[in-house]
Amino acid sequence: MVTKLPLDVAAAGEACCAPLVTETITAEQAEVLAARIKALADPARLRLVSLLAASPGGEACQCDLTEPLGLSQPTVSHHLKVLYQAGLVAKEKRSTWVYYSVVPEALATIADVLTPGR
Repeated sequence: MVTKLPLDVAAAGEACCAPLVTETITAEQAEVLAARIKALADPARLRLVSLLAASPGGEACQCDLTEPLGLSQPTVSHHLKVLYQAGLVAKEKRSTWVYYSVVPEALATIADVLTPGR
């Protein structure tokens, strides 16, 4: 059964509640956000972001991430590549090692869109 609004509220044009966001995102912003959310939509990648954010100095060497995840080095490398391509992590090569860190602005953008009232 469908419940209808009282006529006086509908006629007055009053909303039942405040909108969740104050402005909409563009098609381009939606593409970027969808790619980032898709990259995060994997348990191993979520754990990688968490591990990187919690690491001393906010960064970690790729070689230090395999054991905590219980995954092989090529698998961790693949997940880091996906996160990097989505703009969620940055990387810096130091000698033969690659260090990764979270891009806070990228995560903040996702949070801003998904958090009501921001």
